[in-house]
Amino acid sequence: MKNEILIINEADNVAVALKPLKKGFTFTAGDCKITVLSDIEAGHKIAIKNIRKGENIIKYGFPAGHAIYDISAGSHVHCHNMGTNLEGLLEYRYEKADMPSFQKKHAVFMGYRRENGRTGIRNEIWIINTVGCVNKIAEKLAQEANRLFAGRTDGVYAFCHPHGCSQLGDDLDTTRKILAGLVNHPNAAGVLVLGLGCENNNIASFREYLMHGTSYNSERIRFLSLQEVHDEIDAGLSLIGELVEYAEKFEREPCPVSSLTVGLKCGGSDAFSGITANPLVGALSDIIITHGGSAILTEIPEMFGAETILMNRCADEETFNGMVSLINNFKNYFMRYNQPVYENPSPGNRDGGITTLEEKSLGCIYKGGTSPVVDVLDFGDQVKTCGLNVLNGPGNDIVSVTNLAASGAQLILFTTGRGTPLGAPVPVVKISSNTRLYELKPGWIDYNAGVLLDGASLDDSARELFGLVLKIASGEAAAKNELNGCREIAIFKDGVTL
Repeated sequence: MKNEILIINEADNVAVALKPLKKGFTFTAGDCKITVLSDIEAGHKIAIKNIRKGENIIKYGFPAGHAIYDISAGSHVHCHNMGTNLEGLLEYRYEKADMPSFQKKHAVFMGYRRENGRTGIRNEIWIINTVGCVNKIAEKLAQEANRLFAGRTDGVYAFCHPHGCSQLGDDLDTTRKILAGLVNHPNAAGVLVLGLGCENNNIASFREYLMHGTSYNSERIRFLSLQEVHDEIDAGLSLIGELVEYAEKFEREPCPVSSLTVGLKCGGSDAFSGITANPLVGALSDIIITHGGSAILTEIPEMFGAETILMNRCADEETFNGMVSLINNFKNYFMRYNQPVYENPSPGNRDGGITTLEEKSLGCIYKGGTSPVVDVLDFGDQVKTCGLNVLNGPGNDIVSVTNLAASGAQLILFTTGRGTPLGAPVPVVKISSNTRLYELKPGWIDYNAGVLLDGASLDDSARELFGLVLKIASGEAAAKNELNGCREIAIFKDGVTL
């Protein structure tokens, strides 16, 4: 990819500028010599054929929108002359695609085997709040505990949020499901569930929700209702001390990659995300799945316009029907609030050269590699089937990474063309789509996929990134979000607050 322009698919009628192009620059596309008609920024599209008004604009080999005016070859193609093809609900038909078969492999990493059979890649203590009213107490407990118990675990972390009270129906259920997924996460050797006492999501009801008719490990999970104790800091530190003693029982040991689940996420995309970083993560996702592991793909609205590609990769018709429901339910959510289903990309995406949501979606789904879709998950559902899973949720970065962690991802692969310091309860490996970002923000970015624009091999880069993931999973390296202390959660909300 060392040229000034890139034609991604031979069926495309636009190319991508790999560098800023000046008016008058010429290049060859097929048998035609094209002259650039205006200055064009890197990442933006150039027509390589005359495109008539109403004709589809093809990128990645698929329609990414349509021309709203006649477009001459050599013209800049963007918001001024390109519109979306997206509309409301559609009917879908299952047309199962041919998918490659993989030879199973058996790599290992050094992880923590938990008593319930799951595997963690960190040995941390987590403080999970049932309600936002106790956020500051949780933060103070984490700070004091890290001072008192330094070096005995991988750290004590509090995850604050504003929910858990004044919620009804589905919102309250979603909050409980997400918090339960975090409480049960294998990266947490021990968990202190911290409540106030008068909230909807009080400890008694949340404990019952956690159990679902079964017992829980009382050595691993402790509960504290702050209205019931005289000194909440002393009481909290005492319980954390007991959890630290429990966590010290675990040591790293060889674990198969089949016990590893990675989350797949992109945020702050640019036009190179679908060319470099997302295909690289897709190749890595396929590698992990060949080792028997799992990957979780989310951001349902950022599949609009490319959803049929994933639907036809579903392993069976039941999974296909689940995908159809995810897509149409999210479209209904948009329309219920009188919002267009195509209200994306963001201003930063547009600045980077992405014009329509389907254009972003076509690049976005590359993160899912080429593996079959084996299951569809709702908020807080845990991965049951090894392979590529699709998880309900919006594209919002902080909500997405929370959803991925709550569904069991021990590590998240996060591609970006614009850059973000955002973290999650788990390691978040940031992969830049371009070298400029990698060099500008070395404190944020873990791996540079921009090397693919300079001719590096996708296979070689995927193997190199796989090696980095195994090092991070084994505790030999830390993701930049961990080094920066960037660990946040946000819970999806859609409903009444009392």
